[in-house]
Amino acid sequence: MEEGKGLVCVTGGTGFVASWLIMRLLEHGYTVRTTIRSSPGTSKDISYLTNLPRAAEKLQVFNADLDDPDSFNEAIGGCMGVFHLAFPLDFAEREPEEVITKRAVDGTLGVLRACVNAKTVKRVVCASSQATVIYGGDGDEKVADESSWTSIDYYRSLNRFGTSYLVAKNKTERAALDFAEQYGLDLVFLIPPLIVGPFICPRIPESIRWALSLIFGEKRLYHLLVKLNVVHTDDVAMAYIFLLESPHAKGRYICSWEEISINEMSDFLSARYPEFQTPTKDSLKDIKGFKMRSLSPKKLLDCGFKFEHGLVDMFDGAIQSCKEKGFL
Repeated sequence: MEEGKGLVCVTGGTGFVASWLIMRLLEHGYTVRTTIRSSPGTSKDISYLTNLPRAAEKLQVFNADLDDPDSFNEAIGGCMGVFHLAFPLDFAEREPEEVITKRAVDGTLGVLRACVNAKTVKRVVCASSQATVIYGGDGDEKVADESSWTSIDYYRSLNRFGTSYLVAKNKTERAALDFAEQYGLDLVFLIPPLIVGPFICPRIPESIRWALSLIFGEKRLYHLLVKLNVVHTDDVAMAYIFLLESPHAKGRYICSWEEISINEMSDFLSARYPEFQTPTKDSLKDIKGFKMRSLSPKKLLDCGFKFEHGLVDMFDGAIQSCKEKGFL
């Protein structure tokens, strides 16, 4: 194992991908600081982080909150790299869109400002989402690349849930790119699709619940499976590390590897996991979804990144983690 690769910070460390990324960073010889959102009057069980191999010597946990952008200063000070994964998730849209967007934009700009002020941060790798590229409103037949942007007006016209999340993701990424250009900050964005695979966090990630909705029987989610771009948890984590370490990385990078339709998923799941009562293709024939672009990982591949995991690894890992944690 490599040792002494430097001090980095991961924001939002209790999350699905962030916790997996922390595990991989520790394995790769990094010293890691991570931020978690404090909950007044309660104490979070973060033993799944603090019990990781090397965590006792190499992991520090800080409290920080996107509602208080200055709260990230201490964790980021002295770091050579920052992975910004913290983001306010509110798919149920309990708060107004403007509130969620302001929190996301202000929080991210606060993190980036802390990176500038630290004067030690060589690069920031920031989490984005396919939500910023897949809805073009132009027939959505073309393949999205890093020059693509979602049309917010088009998405609003679909009357789908999650509009606040999509708007916040788009406005946050654009604001961050503008900030980085203004202040000369080396900022890279990773744009993953639906992330499927194993997880160490105690709660089932929303993307896993979505991907396994045919197995869970969550019919309200079936329309989201009409066409899916997917990627393995570990490939995403390794892409974050690759982009931190790659000397010529610049701009946005799509990190998507497989595409699957709801019919293909029905066939795949029923053949691979016969112990579950997966809906048949015939029973799904009336499910209607929304058009979205396919995603091209060409830019990431051209930089030398290699994806290691296909559909079997993605779903085997997700199902095994769900079984281990009592969700299946």
